[in-house]
This record gives sequence, structure tokens and C-alpha cells, in this order.
Amino acid sequence: MTSEPVDTHTVEALVADAVAAPSQHNAQPWSFRYLRDTGVLCVYADLRRALPHTDPQRRGLHVSCGAALLNLRVAAAASALAPVVRLLPEPDRPDLLAEVRLCGTGPPDTQLAVLRPAVARRHSSRHPFQDEEIPFAIRESLCRAAEAEGAQLLFPGGWHARQVLDLVWDAEQWEAQDAQVRDETVRWTHAEPTGAVAPPDGICAEAFGPVRRDGSAPVRDFAAGRPMPDRPRASFEKAPNIALLGTTDDGPADWLRAGQALERVLLRATADGLVASVTSQPLEWPDLRWAARDPRSGMGHVQMVIRLGHGPEGPRSARRPLEDVFDIV
Repeated sequence: MTSEPVDTHTVEALVADAVAAPSQHNAQPWSFRYLRDTGVLCVYADLRRALPHTDPQRRGLHVSCGAALLNLRVAAAASALAPVVRLLPEPDRPDLLAEVRLCGTGPPDTQLAVLRPAVARRHSSRHPFQDEEIPFAIRESLCRAAEAEGAQLLFPGGWHARQVLDLVWDAEQWEAQDAQVRDETVRWTHAEPTGAVAPPDGICAEAFGPVRRDGSAPVRDFAAGRPMPDRPRASFEKAPNIALLGTTDDGPADWLRAGQALERVLLRATADGLVASVTSQPLEWPDLRWAARDPRSGMGHVQMVIRLGHGPEGPRSARRPLEDVFDIV
């Protein structure tokens, strides 16, 4: 390995993979700056893209940027690099989320490197999945992926699964009655077909998926009450496979770790032939979030609800041009 700074074309390719990460409402609340002389890539929160009503603590923003950071690490490992990451390196700069020294001298992480093909393939799918259990070996693999990033993945069953699904339903009702949250959802979603020129961010109508006719799958309806007469209806899973991703503590560094764990789980699921969607709806309301965890588990704070299974892949979401999110100094 070399300690020489990485060339800018390689860094551009790494950032292009980083921004393929999922983000809340596809707001893409990140930016990157490469310090050419030191070989350090800085990851910033783009606070102009925060969701003040849906995500007032910016927990979801940190989770989103953590997911982008994991993609960056995957791409770096696949390029035979061994990045050294510092989370929140400057306490007086809360928008500086991480510093990534790309020219580390250690061996590349081969377990991350093998996930690179999944970066481009991973998309959120809000379509019905097959109503069948995920094999135990795959569930164990996903749990190990979360543990590798300092998080925990739990597949709730019985009463706990029913409780989580009830909390998603409660959150949908609360959201429908909150005008500010509803307006924020409308701002970041596009109920009209995008046509030839798609917006570079937000969630397009094609990605909403069908209207749920029946079933209990926790799929957020981004139509937010807007009429969409051509949108199809479909039956979803009656017993969806859901997983809870959580951390022991609940501060900004924990949210960044949760985001990295979330993306590692999603990439591992993609590599294993699964599709997924995520929802944070019951976690966006403090009165509901506490009830999502199983008090008998060691999970201190639930950070994301993940739906997994076999089904159609979702469409690729738009991404902002690289020049809007990346610069070199």
C-alpha cells in the first residue's frame, strides 16, 4: 500500500459511489471536499437539505450521511485503499461529519470490497414482496453486517412484530394530521410523472409503488393524500419480514454508525438476492419511538425499520450532479 495522496479521478469515482446511498426523502443531505495535499476527504452535512419538521433532531440526516460514508468505504476497499475514518473530528464544526484519510497503509477490507457491485444495484422497492420467510443463514449474515459497524439487527417476531406494524400505522395517522410534516413530504416528492426531465432529488411518482389494497407491509405512502388516478393497487405481504436496526446510545456519532450499518445491511441483502425498503415513520415521533424496541433485547435505541424479501427491484432514484456535491481544494 502507498501513503501518497489519491489522484482526483479516483476520488471522484469514490464519491460517485458514495452518493448512491439512500437518504430520507431522497434529500441527499451531503457534500464532499477533497484536500488534495493531505489526501483527506471531508464529509459534510448539507443543512440546506435538512427536514426540520420530519427530522427535527437531524437524526435521519446523520443516518443518511452515514450510509453515504459506508458506500465510500466500500468503493475505497474495492480500489485497494484502506481509508482511516474519524467521525465528528471537530466538535465546534457539527456539519463536518467525518474525515476520511484515503491513503492509509493498512490492508483493504476485503469483506467491504466484495459489496461494491451491490452499490449500483441497491434500490428501495415499495412493491409487494413474496409472503415467505427469509432463510436463517441470510438473516444471520445480515446481523453480522450490522455488528461489523457497531450496531445491532433484530428480526422481531410475534407480539413485537405486530407492535412495530401498529406503530407504523399510528405514525401514518399522526403524519396525515400534521400539516407541516405533510407539506414537507409534498416538497420532496413528485406525484406527477417525471417525463423526460427528472428532478435531481426527491422521490419520483414511479418510486411510490402501488397503493396498498391489503396486507400489513410497512411501506410509506409518499402520495400524502394527493390524487394519482393512474396509480395501480396491489396486495402486499400479510406477514412481512421486518428488521430493526439499533444502537446502544443515541447521539450524532451513533446515528452515523447506524447509517453505515444500515447501508452495509442493505448491500449485503442486495448481494444475497433480496430487495428492501426502509421506514423511519414510527421513529420520527418521540412518543412512538420508545415503544418500537423490545425491552428484553440489548438494543438501546431503534434507528430504522427495514422491510426485506424477494420481489421486484425498485426504480433508480435521481441523484444530484457530482459537481453539486463535490469539490477539490
